[in-house]
Amino acid sequence: MSSAPVSAVGSCKRATWMKSKKRAAVTTPDLVILSLLAERPMHGYQVNLELERRNVREWAAVSRPQIYYSLEKLAAAELIRAGESEDPAGGPDRQVFETTAKGKHALSDALEREDWTTERDRPPFLTWVALSWQARPGVFKKQITRRAKFLEREIARGKETLASILAEVGHPHHEAVWMVTLMIEQFETELKWLRKIERELPKRGLAKNPDYAK
Repeated sequence: MSSAPVSAVGSCKRATWMKSKKRAAVTTPDLVILSLLAERPMHGYQVNLELERRNVREWAAVSRPQIYYSLEKLAAAELIRAGESEDPAGGPDRQVFETTAKGKHALSDALEREDWTTERDRPPFLTWVALSWQARPGVFKKQITRRAKFLEREIARGKETLASILAEVGHPHHEAVWMVTLMIEQFETELKWLRKIERELPKRGLAKNPDYAK
């Protein structure tokens, strides 16, 4: 039996290496968990409770299954280490982890990346606005009203969260205060913009001088 060509073997190895590298890449959920465990050792269930308590899912998508996937992945990469379980009978859900020196170094390196400051969000609502000229009559105004009500609820909820944060940290110069304040101001700005759109809606029209790609 003839062996595979060297080039084919090399390509296979490179593909395997690239897949392995992709799997090992530290993602945003990984960094969130690294940061939490750098504060104090926790098990997976505690991490989930802390994510909920801090409303972390408002700014980072970290599902409960993702927590355990990240813990396993970070432990394999030696970015976190397991300590003694608080409840030996509790199984893996009670295995306590803490961020290692290597993990803190990886976290610091990741926080220096430029892409944190140059990425642009693509809000679904703006996508909807761009496509809305295809909607049935009356739908645009209906959706604008829905969005406005949603923003009003989020502003109220954000102010409650802000009050809770201020009570916990005891001063206004904290990253959580800055983040929630920004979210409230963004919602308020969008709400003001929606009111303007409502006033201008009767004047809405198609482009007068469309210029299509040649």
